[in-house]
Amino acid sequence: MDGRPIPPLIPPDARDAVVSIVRAALDAVAAPVLVRSILSAGSTPVDLDRPYHLIAAGKASAAMVDAWYATARAAPAAAVAVGTHDGDRVPPQVDWYRGGHPTPTETSVAAARAALALARAVPPDGQLVVLLSGGASALLSLPADGLSLEDKQQTTRALMHDGRAIDELNTVRKHLSAIKGGRLTAACRGEVVTLAISDVVGPVEDDPAVIGSGPTVPDPGTYAEALRIVEGVADRTAVPAVVRTHLERGAAGTLDETPKPGDPAFARSRYVLMGTRRTAMAGAQAAALAEGLHTIVIDPPVEGEAREAGASHVQRVLDLTRAYPGPVCVISSGETTVTVRGKGRGGRNQEFAAGAIAALARAARPMVLASVGTDGIDGPTDAAGASVDSATADAAARAGLDVAAMLDANDTYPLHDRLGTLLRTGPTDTNVCDVQVAIVF
Repeated sequence: MDGRPIPPLIPPDARDAVVSIVRAALDAVAAPVLVRSILSAGSTPVDLDRPYHLIAAGKASAAMVDAWYATARAAPAAAVAVGTHDGDRVPPQVDWYRGGHPTPTETSVAAARAALALARAVPPDGQLVVLLSGGASALLSLPADGLSLEDKQQTTRALMHDGRAIDELNTVRKHLSAIKGGRLTAACRGEVVTLAISDVVGPVEDDPAVIGSGPTVPDPGTYAEALRIVEGVADRTAVPAVVRTHLERGAAGTLDETPKPGDPAFARSRYVLMGTRRTAMAGAQAAALAEGLHTIVIDPPVEGEAREAGASHVQRVLDLTRAYPGPVCVISSGETTVTVRGKGRGGRNQEFAAGAIAALARAARPMVLASVGTDGIDGPTDAAGASVDSATADAAARAGLDVAAMLDANDTYPLHDRLGTLLRTGPTDTNVCDVQVAIVF
């Protein structure tokens, strides 16, 4: 014996059970499932007996468009779509663009121009259907007159480096754009129906004005607010002078504001949230209940520094399950952050799981915990996340792996790879943030 505590007993099929529940969460928010559901609903928001045009933008756009053409009883008169990869699955009738994410590219600009042209081509008695998903802000990007793509990119980087919240970032981006902040709807003479998958959490969770920077909904922000945000950036040289001048002109009233609530254009506009993180949690809950597990769903989003959130989540789960004999399944979702200090490989879900390892080893009850990105891509890796349990710390020690040191180096991918705790789903073509599933025994 080497003095290490004997690891708690974990049922041999426990990890498989957690993975099965995770997959049910992903299946619930799969773009084809959501599209088929909306088209088969008794009150489908799109009148397929009337002519319509179609625009799709975001990480899920390829899957959404493919499912739309396979399910809708009438095809659109014309369609433009932009996504993160080649459109091999997209019907040939669709004008497809592979844009840039998280940084927009010239193709993102070309896609935005094509989308605006399509919107303007809709007749007054026609409809424009917009399929929107996470990533659309970068994938559908058109600088306002007098600004370049590089100006927008540099400003976005400056705001992110300054730690600005997503609502502040979007306020500025909308006022540097020719398509965001309701301008896509304003360009259309017909009805606009937006069907969205939300990846937005926090104070502005599922806010249509934030999802994809709100190209089809009113913008409550102003040039003056955007200017104040830019003026507050610590490094004044990080924001291009041409951007400051543009916002100053807008604040002075010499540029048209973004369309506001009450604008007549939005009287003919509808917005439907097809899928959110709660949709994923509902899918996981149904699977857990089908397995006969007592199930608890945590509604508030899991946020904060990933490694710290992983450790605190273990205690939270233990507190919630204290009154119940095992096994108990606890389901949560949200989006954590990673402060990069090292040069290793990993993602926020892998850091969340690694951060939980020590806490799991100390837990009074055996537990298995998984955290995955619903897009199937956790950081610049081929994994969606990781699954760890109360015995993982002992396994790491036996393998000579220093969990704390690897966390400090942001090198959690090699850690989980050596331990066999990585979860690989492949890209899912959807995104509603991250999902965590724990089973306590």
